[in-house]
Amino acid sequence: ENLLGVFFALTSAAAWGGGDFSGGIATRRHGPFQVLVLSSLCGMVLLSALALVWREAPPSAQSVMWAVLAGAVGTVGIATLYRALSTEPMASVAPVAAVIGVALPVAYGIGLEGMPRFIRLAGFALAFLGIWLVSRTSTSSRSISRRGFLLTCLAGICIGGFLIAMARIETGQVLLPLVIARLVSFCIACLLIRTQRLSFPSLVSNPLALLAGVLDSTGNLFYLLATQFTRLDIA
Repeated sequence: ENLLGVFFALTSAAAWGGGDFSGGIATRRHGPFQVLVLSSLCGMVLLSALALVWREAPPSAQSVMWAVLAGAVGTVGIATLYRALSTEPMASVAPVAAVIGVALPVAYGIGLEGMPRFIRLAGFALAFLGIWLVSRTSTSSRSISRRGFLLTCLAGICIGGFLIAMARIETGQVLLPLVIARLVSFCIACLLIRTQRLSFPSLVSNPLALLAGVLDSTGNLFYLLATQFTRLDIA
């Protein structure tokens, strides 16, 4: 079961990486909130279709609550991260948000399930170091502002909160909670577009945004499966 969970986690990471890349390229054509609307809508449709085919039982009230929370904090995290990246040096924003976003569920998992073996702790330390090094770049000499640092920390906290909330969904409930989370994300993204007085993009105007939605939803699916087969901190 543990190896299966690790496999699901690795598959999730690969899908999320492709989704982040596609979403980043998609923002060259539309603003980040418009890309978020398209990707959320596409992911919601895909997950709804899978739920209908799989005929999953309705989620419990507890799982619905965690799914709503995950969709809300995850969307705020992405929107805040986009905002920080647009105004501050990526060399400072990316590693701070990434490390905070991973550290929170790792710490929560250790507190929930106890301290893992030393070899796993050493692996966590190397993973954090790797995240920091991969996220950094030496192309910018600007220092991050106080406001930018606070936005970056908020983004990391929200992303970590998303990972924790998703892991709290009851075992055996996968697709419908993800549909609920995507629905919440879509509604928040529409609200952001409305408040910013931006135009709603057409479905065919940005194919890469749709691809980002497919890959991100796939990553969420495999991450949720991973948390049901292995420890949260490992996933």
